[in-house]
Amino acid sequence: MAVQTPRRFTASAPVRWDPFRDLEELQARTAQLIGSALPAGLAENGAPWVPPVDIEETDDAWIIEAEVPGVKRDDVNVDLRDNELVITGEIKERERVGLLRRRTRRVGQFEFRVTLPGETDRDRVDADLHDGVLTVRIPKPERAEPRRIEITTSSDPSTSRAEGADQQQ
Repeated sequence: MAVQTPRRFTASAPVRWDPFRDLEELQARTAQLIGSALPAGLAENGAPWVPPVDIEETDDAWIIEAEVPGVKRDDVNVDLRDNELVITGEIKERERVGLLRRRTRRVGQFEFRVTLPGETDRDRVDADLHDGVLTVRIPKPERAEPRRIEITTSSDPSTSRAEGADQQQ
């Protein structure tokens, strides 16, 4: 019975594999594919991107936390129109001295929009930027607390009407 042995390839010159070149080529092909699939204008570099956001609803407010690392307070805007919250801004590219070999952090214009499912108290909205997280607290309007109305009883309804008539004369 014959036993098969795996073939061994021998090369006359050593082949150097460059994983970064392969990754760059894959990235370029992926960008081309995405660019051809999206409508014109959306695939262009510089289009607004959406930051990662958590939305929490409590009994008295909505709390929105958006990750915008590196953004400065003056470079972000928070607008509330009716029930729609709009967060826009820009993370600016910093100047570099050396050659940038890889970039995975987002820079450029960003935009996030959400329509809240209820009324808001626009006068008490609060926004805070701390450690790259923008926290927007949008209070719900205070609801009128139920008020118990005390019911009084009178001994004779016709008597109290007559007394009221006597007082008017």
